[in-house]
Amino acid sequence: MNSLFERVHRLDTLAFLWLHVTKRFPYRKSVRWISRTGDGHLYVLAAIAIALMEPQSGTAFVMAGAIAYTLDVSLYLVLKNAIKRDRPAMKIDFYEAWITPSDQFSFPSGHTAAAFLFAALIASFYPAFALPCYLWASLIGASRVLLGVHYPSDIAAGALLGSGAALVGLYLAPLLRSTPGVL
Repeated sequence: MNSLFERVHRLDTLAFLWLHVTKRFPYRKSVRWISRTGDGHLYVLAAIAIALMEPQSGTAFVMAGAIAYTLDVSLYLVLKNAIKRDRPAMKIDFYEAWITPSDQFSFPSGHTAAAFLFAALIASFYPAFALPCYLWASLIGASRVLLGVHYPSDIAAGALLGSGAALVGLYLAPLLRSTPGVL
């Protein structure tokens, strides 16, 4: 199993270096802005707006989101601290990231997990907005690689983590609402 991780890391590093060394993207400000939209503030504002505009389905949206986000953050912290994958700038001697990450380890991408969690919730409650939300979530993931704080597989793992947590939240929220004495 260790050799599988080594191969994935080697491919990740090659893809990362190809992107940063051969392509040299000049879009630092726009990439940084896209990444910042995934910091969490917009999720809270959107949840409040949805709850205020649509009390019935908005409450269900917020409940599913709270369950999903709790699971997402819990698994994110467990994975990040169990795997302890160094960020690209720590592993690649000649590379310096464009931003300072909020923590030491890179796997999985928390920004990407939260963005895909939010996109999955929107897709479930408001399918007409699914495509733009998934595109936005994908841009957040790509921005994290372009900013130099994640490898591509960190993004894939974050997308899976967030999507999976959203599915669990969507499944559990109606069960909790229908259980007497709970909420």
